[in-house]
Amino acid sequence: MRPNNLKKKKEDKRRGLRITAGTLILIAVIAVIWSSSNVKPPRLPFLGDPVYKKKNTAQGPKTDTIYPIIPPFSFTDQQRQPVSNSTYKGHIYIADFFFTSCPTICPVMSRNLKKVYDHYADVPGLMFLSHTIDPKFDTPDVLNRYAEKLGADSKRWHFVTGPKEVIYQLAENGYYSHAEKDDAEKGGFIHSGAFILIDKLGRMRGMYDGTNDSEVGQLIRDIKVLLTE
Repeated sequence: MRPNNLKKKKEDKRRGLRITAGTLILIAVIAVIWSSSNVKPPRLPFLGDPVYKKKNTAQGPKTDTIYPIIPPFSFTDQQRQPVSNSTYKGHIYIADFFFTSCPTICPVMSRNLKKVYDHYADVPGLMFLSHTIDPKFDTPDVLNRYAEKLGADSKRWHFVTGPKEVIYQLAENGYYSHAEKDDAEKGGFIHSGAFILIDKLGRMRGMYDGTNDSEVGQLIRDIKVLLTE
């Protein structure tokens, strides 16, 4: 090998080592900045009126912010099985209110909720809870036919019925939604079209218009965030 070529080869090697060393230093600096920064992963808000509870600790007085959880409930699903809070314990779930003979928003809501269900088909930790607001007509058999037509697995998606007054009260006081009989409305009922996102501890973390594609898309993204908590 000629002297000039040898010299050039040595210079290229030194240049490569300098680049490698510089890259490693840059990576190390970025790592230090990242680890020492206060950047936190995104977190969904808590919905509902909180209760502030003061307590004394070794570090002095402290105030805990306690957000409401879904009240206790007990219903019967499309398989005539009991469904309660314990059914969803430790699971994220999405709740809504509908009725099978609804001629207006319910079909759109059901199709959109099925999109969410299908999107997270491989996430058994995500469940669904649909409450009928017409329990007189929506018997377990009716709900079962509706669920089967929709393609919903009864282990993950419960369509429940129960006393009308109990369902309406839970909608109003538990899920901040609305449901009532109204003969002036098509189908005879009026109700919220919301999908309510509930975390593993039973707290509301999001509310979305179930008839709006953009908001349903946001729900899909927010579920991903909540799954990382």
